Amino acid sequence: MIVFSHANSYAASTYRRLFDGWRAAGQEVVAVERYGHDDAYPVDRRWRGMARQLTDLIDAQREEKLWLVGHSLGGYLSLIASGLRPQRVRGVILLDSPVIGGWRSSLVSVAKATGQWRRISPAAVAEGRRDRWPNVEQVHSHFAAKKMFARWHPEVLRDYVQLGTEHDPEEGVRRLAFRREIEADIYDTVPHWLVPWLRRHPPGGPVAFIAGKRSREIRQAGLDATRKIVEGRISWIDGSHLYPFEHPDATVAAVLDWMGKLDAIAA
Repeated sequence: MIVFSHANSYAASTYRRLFDGWRAAGQEVVAVERYGHDDAYPVDRRWRGMARQLTDLIDAQREEKLWLVGHSLGGYLSLIASGLRPQRVRGVILLDSPVIGGWRSSLVSVAKATGQWRRISPAAVAEGRRDRWPNVEQVHSHFAAKKMFARWHPEVLRDYVQLGTEHDPEEGVRRLAFRREIEADIYDTVPHWLVPWLRRHPPGGPVAFIAGKRSREIRQAGLDATRKIVEGRISWIDGSHLYPFEHPDATVAAVLDWMGKLDAIAA
């Protein structure tokens, strides 16, 4: 069974094509639809609420050993959950979730303490992004015209437009289901503390990392800390930080390949 966790601002339903691919290969897939949107599991400085939402999902599964797979934000949450529930983890696969460590971690810590982090992080952009359109057709036109979304697989873009938006009954328009203020809060609290935390709470199974060849996030965060955590288990896939949306079928295959390799390591 795969317990999947999504990237910031992209609800789990956006990954439907990936889920279908894994299910076709015999895997069950469960996921939190949108982290940070349930008042019982709020976004907080140490991500305790979102991590508890994931561990509660893990605890609810009957299967003893689970695969934790996460994209970006979801990868970090998967690492945290693997340290909190090590006995339930079969392995962890990170989809372009470069761990912040070393001097970069110190830089983020200082930026947060001095109030500069929002200025240099994507949080300010998230707060100001457009989130309402007259109808679904205009939602699609808006995103399809953007260079980033134009690279997406057509089915994934369709799912994002149809399942990642909802009807606003008060205004009678279509709005993003992932609230932009929650997206900004998540960026504001990015876990620069993950490396020392994992030393105290090591993952319960082997960890692998699938990197996007054109990932700006990897260039910014580096891979030094990640390489130590995954012990060199890194593979590369064509595309940007959002390669699961650009190349969903290749992502499905890469995850399944790592599942086989990690099982062999654990055997």
